[in-house]
Amino acid sequence: MAAAAAAAAGRVWRRVTATRVPALVARVLTAGPARAVHSCIDPSAGLSEDQKEFQKVAFGFAANEMAPHMTEWDQKEIFPVETMRKAAQLGFGGIYIRPDVGGSGLSRVDTSIIFEALSTGCASTTAYISIHNMCAWMIDKFGNEELRHTYCPPLCSMESFASYCLTEPGSGSDAASLITTARREGDYYILNGAKAFISGGGEADLYVLMCRTGDRGPKGISCLLVEKGTAGLSFGKKEKKVGWNCQPTRAVILEDCAVPISNLIGREGDGFSIAMNGLNGGRINIASCSLGAAYASILLARDHLKVRKQFGEPLANSQYLQFKLAEMATGLVASRLMVRNAAAALQEARQDAVALCAMAKLFATDECFTICNQALQMHGGYGYLKDYAVQQFMRDIRVHQILEGTNEVMRMLISRNLLHD
Repeated sequence: MAAAAAAAAGRVWRRVTATRVPALVARVLTAGPARAVHSCIDPSAGLSEDQKEFQKVAFGFAANEMAPHMTEWDQKEIFPVETMRKAAQLGFGGIYIRPDVGGSGLSRVDTSIIFEALSTGCASTTAYISIHNMCAWMIDKFGNEELRHTYCPPLCSMESFASYCLTEPGSGSDAASLITTARREGDYYILNGAKAFISGGGEADLYVLMCRTGDRGPKGISCLLVEKGTAGLSFGKKEKKVGWNCQPTRAVILEDCAVPISNLIGREGDGFSIAMNGLNGGRINIASCSLGAAYASILLARDHLKVRKQFGEPLANSQYLQFKLAEMATGLVASRLMVRNAAAALQEARQDAVALCAMAKLFATDECFTICNQALQMHGGYGYLKDYAVQQFMRDIRVHQILEGTNEVMRMLISRNLLHD
């Protein structure tokens, strides 16, 4: 009888908490910073009134349009096109793109604030939006006026989607060794090769692709825009991933793929520099997505500790768990400060911006994963169930320590800055 009663109690606890988790995520996010106005982890601390306003909009969108669907998108591997287009109506399709081509013209710090807020609703979807923004910025920054006005408006409205294509099966961290070739023939480049782990692959309409037009090494690389539907462009199978399941990942395959020379961004040989410039901002963006997941996970863990009882009292009464929660909060705030500092440095084009972006990406993605993992631990066995949002935040941001330059490469960039100073 005792065992049956315990089992029944467990089922009731699971049913009650499982049904309340989407509502809980939405509730804590709808209020956003206002609910945490006296909290030490308040993400609106230090922001201007304008920044607080668009942060509030982003939190509201995350709570109302993303969080209620986050689990379904993950489990059914749905690419939420219409939701992203709604986000674009708020200006989130081209956050740091110039206004004359449909962008919002905001700063890097503003962008970080928005991505952190959006990521509380779904880190995976926000991460794709961040990659899309990076691609649009590369065209806006380095493309000629014809390319800017042709491609940026539909990207900013997210009528079209973009993917970033640098990594190859044989060149990951050693990106300068890529072997995809672009041979000039008349008014076209003929592309041959393959790209690996491409977010949005097969679904995106435009591929910002790095290829070799010259000799070996970084100075032989150029950047081309390849449109979906171009003859010779195809895609590999949809990869099965631990997280990031609501955005498709495929290989991009090029077999005698003819691309007009007018689709060249910058000049021949500029491609590697353009790619790295894009990634500096991409590292801030992806770190910001980690911040949002960690913030949401702390709120979920905190509320769980208040209601879950063991040994006759709430878990929140355990000093060990109090200390762990304090460490999580400290790590989050330290990460946020580092990310926003790096974003400001990038906006100001400071000489230390590359190293600071690497530091922020390294520290924030490592720390935020630790926070999400600890939040899962605080949920006990329930945290390991897919009924609970905390496990998805943990799964979705694990890859942030790998992409946009692995955290091992971040250490290389930081040490290079110090040793070559």
